[in-house]
Amino acid sequence: MARIIGISGSLRRGSLNALLLNAAVQAAPEGVFIAVASIRGIPLYDGDLEASEGVPRAVVALKDKIAAADALLLVTPEYNHSLPGVFKNAIDWLSRPPGDISRVFRGKPVTLMGATPGGMGTAYSQTAWLPVFRALGMRPWFGRSLNVSQAHTVFDDSGALSDGQLRERLQAFVKEYAAFVAAQ
Repeated sequence: MARIIGISGSLRRGSLNALLLNAAVQAAPEGVFIAVASIRGIPLYDGDLEASEGVPRAVVALKDKIAAADALLLVTPEYNHSLPGVFKNAIDWLSRPPGDISRVFRGKPVTLMGATPGGMGTAYSQTAWLPVFRALGMRPWFGRSLNVSQAHTVFDDSGALSDGQLRERLQAFVKEYAAFVAAQ
């Protein structure tokens, strides 16, 4: 069974990216388990805080979940044509102390998808993540992209994915990513 940790890069309640992540959980084929993790509760990175109090408990707990998983699925918003600061901040904390990078990230398969109410999807944000993956020694999957534009129109009032064509794309995305993870 492939164990994937999925993380939405938005803190907003009702986030389109959190809804997309939940839809990915539902789209996972048999033998693939996507556990949803959160970046909520991770403070802004502060080297003085790290030196005086160590790595915050929320960070340690998320690091342990990532280290135990087979792969990562990051669901990224796009802010001003780039990655969201709150999400990058979480990854920065997760890489502390530097000696933990190999345990948490090195060689870990990772992929991206994202949703936005705008018309361009999250392609800029997804591209902006690539140097971060390289610095952490992760193995990005480039088999398929999933950028959801006009995302406010693809979910119903309960937050369920209502767009059948997107559901099919999402199912293919998760299935192909899981196959990549299994082949590692």
